[in-house]
Amino acid sequence: MHNLASYLRLYFIIEAQYIKARMQYRADFMISSVGMFFSSLATLGIFWVIFDSVPDLAGWSLTEMVFIYAFYMLAISPMQILFDHFWQLRFHLQGGTFLKYYFRPINMMFYYASEIFDIKGLIQFVAGLGLLVYSASLLQVEWTAQNILLLLVALFSASLVQISIVVGAACAAFWVLDSWPVLGLAWRLREFSPYPMNIFDGVFRFLFTYIVPIGFVAFYPSQLILRPDEVSTLVYFSPLVGIGLFALTYWLWTKGVNSYTGTGS
Repeated sequence: MHNLASYLRLYFIIEAQYIKARMQYRADFMISSVGMFFSSLATLGIFWVIFDSVPDLAGWSLTEMVFIYAFYMLAISPMQILFDHFWQLRFHLQGGTFLKYYFRPINMMFYYASEIFDIKGLIQFVAGLGLLVYSASLLQVEWTAQNILLLLVALFSASLVQISIVVGAACAAFWVLDSWPVLGLAWRLREFSPYPMNIFDGVFRFLFTYIVPIGFVAFYPSQLILRPDEVSTLVYFSPLVGIGLFALTYWLWTKGVNSYTGTGS
């Protein structure tokens, strides 16, 4: 029976070996890291175009939108860094190589996720942190102990939501032969996360809040810092949404793992 300490030790050993292997191709790492940096900031160009035409977006200023986007970048970084292997799940299932994960006496989700550590995601995290600090200074956010705690809890919850959406979509590969449309849709939906939910009509606002809760990835949690007096009671349930959604995703993963029988060849 493995405890948390043994899992952490095992994780660092696995990732150290993976990083050593990746750094054998330093040119590839540098080029992809630069690409990640500029692609992460591309949305800022969209904001600039929007705000060049309108003074605000549903009552939100450009600087506030930059803060929300920075929060979004930080929130999706754990998915990018720690759970990137789930993009390849459909290939492992189709090719039969997923069977190897049944033969180790450790948690299978941990084993599968730990095989890839996306170093480029750290670039995204650093860029998001820099943008958050910069926009917060322009907005004169007071970093009290309460605000820092709220930020950390909100980021933890938002990260769980994003991880759950993508991993849950990836699990469709256990039952669907071509699961890319499901996974691709889940990833595309994240692009709506940095936008205020009140710019969408009632149907889409309901969808992004209660069905595919991408509103909890950036917009709703950011309100706790930017506009605490206007925040709805719903926002305070962000930790429950994140934990509950991840529990549901883990249950789906377990069902898929238990139902998988290989390629049959």
